[in-house]
Amino acid sequence: MKAVDFIIESNDKIIFIEFKDPDDPTADLQRRHRFLVNVQSGKLDTDLKYKFRDSFLYEWACNRVGKKVYYWVLITGLTKAQLLTRTEALKRALPTDDCSPPEWQRSFLDGCAVFNLNTWNNELPDYHITRTSALP
Repeated sequence: MKAVDFIIESNDKIIFIEFKDPDDPTADLQRRHRFLVNVQSGKLDTDLKYKFRDSFLYEWACNRVGKKVYYWVLITGLTKAQLLTRTEALKRALPTDDCSPPEWQRSFLDGCAVFNLNTWNNELPDYHITRTSALP
């Protein structure tokens, strides 16, 4: 089974978070190239889908999913156009609340989105992220 990087639980929701950092200043060029190939080939979208599904299934089997569920993916360095493309691909791969089968009595996923560092901090100020290498 694959797993997301973090799970945050608040009073009203559970947030599954996956973090990808191709802009990591310590990453070698080969690793960055491999990441870009995975993005362009669609392998990244498949990996993101299974990380969420496996993590959700595990949490559900442990009876820890009784709130709204969100999946947020942070990928540093993506442009706004790439973020939109990745978000739409993720929504197509996972049954979000607005496109789940009408027979379902429960929501599987209430929302998902892909962010870069700037959009994450602008849209999710309660979960502010700073690259530690950027600190004085």
